[in-house]
Amino acid sequence: MSKIPFKSEVRVRYAETDQMGVVHHGNYAQYLEMARIEWLDELGVTYKSMEESGVMLPVVSLLTNFKRPAYFDDLLTITTSLKELPEVKITFEYKIHNQKGELLTTGETTLVFVDMKTKRPMRCPEYLMNRIKSKN
Repeated sequence: MSKIPFKSEVRVRYAETDQMGVVHHGNYAQYLEMARIEWLDELGVTYKSMEESGVMLPVVSLLTNFKRPAYFDDLLTITTSLKELPEVKITFEYKIHNQKGELLTTGETTLVFVDMKTKRPMRCPEYLMNRIKSKN
């Protein structure tokens, strides 16, 4: 299975840094969310359309491994990939590099497909699975 990598970029804003000028660790969850949304957009599926069709995707696991700091005004490239074909859960892997190409952070998020009416887990919607398989 192809992991369907997609690259997105974000420039570090001053408000995202601490007194040492380093990106505060709490901002990485937002960076990963932005990259995940852009990954889905690239497939032609939006969070909004999923929610309109009755599907939620809550995060059940977030892992980050900080290797080097990111600083104010760094241009970060976030590579988002699928870990495996989704079933009830979908797991994304991330690599964040700075403009020098240095690996700063790796991460992984796992989300669960949830039926908005029943609030119960469900299988990956067929329309999303078809888009993923068409990229392989």
